[in-house]
Amino acid sequence: MRVLLTGVGTRGDVQPVVGLAAEMRRRGHDVRLCIPPNFIDWVGALGFEATPIGIAMRPPSGAAAAQASPPTPEQIRALVAHLVRDQFDATASAAEGCDAIVAGGAHQYAARSIAERLGIPCAVAVYAPVALPSSDHAPGGEPGGDPESNLRGWQGESRSWNERLLERLNDNRERLGLAPLSDVLGHVLGEAPWLAADPVLGPLPATPGREVTPTGAWLLPDPTPLGPALEAFLAAGEPPVYVGFGSMPADQQTGRTVIEAVRATGRRVVLSQGWAELARVDDASDCTAIGDVNHQALFPRVAAVVHHGGAGTTATAARVGVPQVIVPMFSDQPYWASRVRALALGTSVARGALSAESLLAALRGALDPSVAARAAAIAGAVAVDGAAVAADLIERAAA
Repeated sequence: MRVLLTGVGTRGDVQPVVGLAAEMRRRGHDVRLCIPPNFIDWVGALGFEATPIGIAMRPPSGAAAAQASPPTPEQIRALVAHLVRDQFDATASAAEGCDAIVAGGAHQYAARSIAERLGIPCAVAVYAPVALPSSDHAPGGEPGGDPESNLRGWQGESRSWNERLLERLNDNRERLGLAPLSDVLGHVLGEAPWLAADPVLGPLPATPGREVTPTGAWLLPDPTPLGPALEAFLAAGEPPVYVGFGSMPADQQTGRTVIEAVRATGRRVVLSQGWAELARVDDASDCTAIGDVNHQALFPRVAAVVHHGGAGTTATAARVGVPQVIVPMFSDQPYWASRVRALALGTSVARGALSAESLLAALRGALDPSVAARAAAIAGAVAVDGAAVAADLIERAAA
């Protein structure tokens, strides 16, 4: 079987797709990837053929970031039009000769249309329950709230998608000889989307009118060892606290804040520089700054993980049983922060309230022995076979 797997966005959007690709390849299938250009070299080193789609999501840093000005409404409209057409063109090219398409993430404007044109199965998977219209939550919000108000919020969300995208999608569908749409969000998700999230961490919400299939999170096995310098740092004392915000924007003051808070607990700091290029504030031996490393190897050796609340980071930390402190910024991150609190796996701090004092209080809560015990207990319940479940579904659909 030949299958196209497509993912757009940042590392957190793309890595689950690569995890599923690894499982499909392990089963002997031919896998093609459609991913942003800044990830082409990475997946090429893993042995995958990939077609670039969209743009590199990494923002400018340093002086370039300081000089950058916000895009105008006209520039945003032009960019959206370009991205939609590019998705259609790139997906159509990569899907030629494929038996099925699986698209990771909600912003997959072309996948279902291309599959319709080719007459092959297609599934769109979201990575968090809050991406699914439901009376259980507002769009992108935390669980709970008034069900009727939540549904009104989703009606407004659907209108917003139509305002931004309906004309552009229909223009591209016309190029393919397909009938026009009236509901972009409904079309993108379809009647049977997948939920690629761990069922303990992100349980399935009520989704009337949709038959959602939960697969579990798609994790990419990573055998990469930690580097010698990091190994030496870890061996030189008690387990440190890891701090990293991945692809999220942050300024250097944020780096100073988190280092100060961790030091106040008496712990050492492993500072992940991330896309924000956070840096050490001094040369003290209790802090080390790192680039991309294997979280699956690192997280079991730290006392707590401070992060932005991405679905993948949350699942990886939960899977190894380490307490978490989440500083959510946008999208589904407040949801994962609420789930970590609800499951007593850690604490959270609102981005706007982040200070050395607030983070210190959150760290003290997360470092309580009872939280570590709870995190260790939950770890055994976190599923590790989400990619296998999804691969089974693909094989059945293509058959």
